[in-house]
Amino acid sequence: MTETGPFTERARAAETLVRRLFAPTPCLRNDHLSKAYDCDVWLKREDLTPVRSYKLRGAWNAMIKAREKDPSIGLFVCASAGNHAQGVAFACRQFGVKGVIFMPVTTPQQKIDKTKVFGGDNIEIRLVGDYFDNTLEAAQSYCAEQGGHFLAPFDDMDVIEGQATVAVEFMSQMVPDVVVLPVGGGGLSAGVLSYLRETAPATEVYLVEPMGGRSLAAAVAAGEPVTLSDVDSFVDGAAVARIGALPFGILQDIPTDHILACPEDRICSTMLDMLNVEGIVLEPAGALSIDALQDIRDAIQGKRVLCVTSGGNFDFERLPEVKERAQRFRELKKYFILRMPQRPGALRDFLDMLGPNDDIARFEYLKKSARNFGSVLIGIETDDPANFAHLFENMNKAGLVYRDITNDRDLAEFVL
Repeated sequence: MTETGPFTERARAAETLVRRLFAPTPCLRNDHLSKAYDCDVWLKREDLTPVRSYKLRGAWNAMIKAREKDPSIGLFVCASAGNHAQGVAFACRQFGVKGVIFMPVTTPQQKIDKTKVFGGDNIEIRLVGDYFDNTLEAAQSYCAEQGGHFLAPFDDMDVIEGQATVAVEFMSQMVPDVVVLPVGGGGLSAGVLSYLRETAPATEVYLVEPMGGRSLAAAVAAGEPVTLSDVDSFVDGAAVARIGALPFGILQDIPTDHILACPEDRICSTMLDMLNVEGIVLEPAGALSIDALQDIRDAIQGKRVLCVTSGGNFDFERLPEVKERAQRFRELKKYFILRMPQRPGALRDFLDMLGPNDDIARFEYLKKSARNFGSVLIGIETDDPANFAHLFENMNKAGLVYRDITNDRDLAEFVL
């Protein structure tokens, strides 16, 4: 293991600065996951920082570096609707400087309130724009006008060095064979990979993106950062339309088979599993590294694997949606539109087709498409995916016309 290198030195210096704020987050062996994947799984619990994500590390390091270069800086500005905002707010209060945080008008009140708590009187929150691009533009314009310092969430070398302190810590706590970590804008992954390349080049690294926001995979394919035309924002901590230029310069040589993508509904299943089995609350991005283990099961067998759980800022008002999506992924819940005869006893005939463990979760007439038939939206929950095969067999025998819309994203979003 190499102990020297320019990035290593900067990352270790950043780790010393981070110690002013909080103790190292723990690396904990997880028996449940180790047994499930026949390997030695450890979790680097970044969901246990003071702001429940790793983002504080980069914001703090960048703030200190900026003040070292220009002690007169008294205003820091950022644009964020999530963990970066909370990290900047916390750092501003600890540093005793003013921060102005721009957030989209559509930001949930819970995130706004939490950012206020972390920043106290040191921060001001401005709600601007319906979309993040508008928010970012407003924040950068304001920063230029006021002569402040803009704290980028990931496309900044000081931020990358700050995020690398995650690796400084886990390499002092345990030495993994494999590291699995989420990638959004690329700050965390670029920092960890840079540190490992100098200190433990034999360590295997997998980077994980949400299926609906594969900005790194797109950039690697194109040979440069590209802007995705469509992003599923569910995994809000990692669903980034364009990876940062600096992170991409570090990540561009990673093998394509080490860039993984996790479907959003499956991530929900993993979140519920960690909550119900382990009592660990993770946000969607925080569950990415764990969710990806099922895609590399054969490659990690018998090895010591470290998963970075990057954040735990989960609003429990989203729990019904997470449960719904997890059930759909596990094929325990389906929605379909049924063309039902409008005659006495038709509903009873349909109910008789259901199995003993099938439950109607949704039943709604949409419209009457003909004099003798009506279209009905039906949601069915069950305890075994095989039960649906039995139900559909009964419906087919009865000559019922139906359409499964469970995985029809556009139609499901419109009617569900």
